[in-house]
Amino acid sequence: MGSDSGNNRIEAVYTSDSPLRRPGQLLRDMLKDISESRELALRLFLRNVKSKYRQTMFGYVWAFLPPVVTTVVFVFLNSQKIINVGETEIPYPAYVLIGTLLWQGFVDALNSPLRAMNESKSFLVKINFPREALVLAGVGEVLFSFTIRLVLFFAVFLWYRLSLPLSILLAPVGILALIALGLMFGLLLAPLGMLYQDLEKALPLITTVWLLLTPVVYPPLTNWPASLLSSLNPVSPLLVTTREMLTQGSFSHLTGFILISSMTCILLLLVWILCRLALPHLIERMGA
Repeated sequence: MGSDSGNNRIEAVYTSDSPLRRPGQLLRDMLKDISESRELALRLFLRNVKSKYRQTMFGYVWAFLPPVVTTVVFVFLNSQKIINVGETEIPYPAYVLIGTLLWQGFVDALNSPLRAMNESKSFLVKINFPREALVLAGVGEVLFSFTIRLVLFFAVFLWYRLSLPLSILLAPVGILALIALGLMFGLLLAPLGMLYQDLEKALPLITTVWLLLTPVVYPPLTNWPASLLSSLNPVSPLLVTTREMLTQGSFSHLTGFILISSMTCILLLLVWILCRLALPHLIERMGA
């Protein structure tokens, strides 16, 4: 602030101090907020899980229905020769169900940030707390739902008497990579979705089309140009390789898996920073 004694004028000088100017401090603040938000995240997680199933007739059965219904539909279509998926390494119902379980984990992670932000708009405007608590609580819900659905996975192995390969020990890495990829896309879309509810309404349509373009219910495509769509789809190598970890022990897309997993870790951090910087402006706009 400076003054001009001759004209009795006071001039205010404003300087913008972006957190990006101090990346080290920004990362320390982000890690600090995660640490401080753990207890709140746990409380939110427990509240959300209880409220999600409290007023339902079938309770936790709803966690199983999406992959089961998808499996039944595609197994029926394939048995009636309406679609022809070709040969699969394991019985087709098991192939579809395992793929659908993995896909559902990705979709849950994709939807989680936007749903958490929209459900907590009133708190975001009125109360100052680490926003990471909402994301952590959402990730907890995703992992909880996926853990419940593991019952279906073990049931499939018992029913079809499938042997467990040693590579199943690596499967948690693939599952976490899929969830991280979904979370990265979810955080990227969350700021826009908070401003325009059209995005939240459009996500089910987007993920349905995305499902059909991903080798969830059919083997990876090898004929061009269909193979091009598979290679450009970041979910494909993660899902295919994780399913192979669970069932085969041999990996057909290992290079793509390593590449996409590495990029996901980097992009998740960058998107987290972007979302962290954008949220205060969005909250100010919503509270205006």
